[in-house]
Amino acid sequence: MRGGLAAVSIDLDEVHHYFAIHALTASAGGAHAVYDAALQRIASFASAHDIPVTLFAVGEDLDRPASGDALRALSAAGHAVENHSFHHRYDLTQLPRTQIDEEIARGAEAIARVTGRTPTGFRAPGYTIDDAVFDALEEQGVAWDSSVFPCPTYYGAKAAVLAVQRARNLRSAAILGSPRVLLAPARPYRPGYPWWKRGDRSVVELPIQVTPWARLPVIGTSVGGVGETGARLLALACRGEPLVQLELHGMDFLDASDGLEALRAHQPELHTPVEARMAALSAFVETLTRAGKRFVRLDEAAEALERSV
Repeated sequence: MRGGLAAVSIDLDEVHHYFAIHALTASAGGAHAVYDAALQRIASFASAHDIPVTLFAVGEDLDRPASGDALRALSAAGHAVENHSFHHRYDLTQLPRTQIDEEIARGAEAIARVTGRTPTGFRAPGYTIDDAVFDALEEQGVAWDSSVFPCPTYYGAKAAVLAVQRARNLRSAAILGSPRVLLAPARPYRPGYPWWKRGDRSVVELPIQVTPWARLPVIGTSVGGVGETGARLLALACRGEPLVQLELHGMDFLDASDGLEALRAHQPELHTPVEARMAALSAFVETLTRAGKRFVRLDEAAEALERSV
């Protein structure tokens, strides 16, 4: 099936969040690599393929003037900046409702202050969401969300890593979240009550991409790590979907040489040279383009799909 939409979204989690999920003490080296190095490479990647990207920013990161300036430049170039909460609390779903409201509202305010545009979408830290978060999004007038990741492979790997950390008495900032996410639709839908079922909420959900049937992950770690041939095969597997979303992180555009040697043993992306990962991501995008997909921002995708979900 030819045609349909595609999108590239990128979570701009700064480096200290990676130290937190691995229960490591953050080092000074590369502390701002996502905004100081990755954003430039993201801009070059988008320009090379003539596509818009959707950036999910953490509000507190924008208190640093240089980070705000870098993000403002991409926004001015036509890329969307959406809300990834204020503090990037992995345990967002475990917070009192007042704190959930504050995390969403303050994140949006920080982005609007820097870009001049109020975000219309949200992505929960760690892809972990629940009915309380959806309630807060609806009440704050958020039009769409992209947090649900119905991927057995990812969920199982995350569960295993957290179990090993607990066995070693290491305290990760990450949480596992409900296994009911695996029951959620893989295509865009309106959540109901409970959130993993279709319903009539005002918020449109754009799930994190998985392949049809097997529900393999289609994210930066998997696409960037399988090489150009593997990336093309993943793209072809998804080409019949109404929306194909390639979800990345700023880390996907970084290398250990960007001051991240302390993370090399813990982050699978850093095992592969950034040039090789970029070649694989390019192969994915180019394959979808040849298949007739039109690349849009996620806010545009949500608006286009709103009537059909």
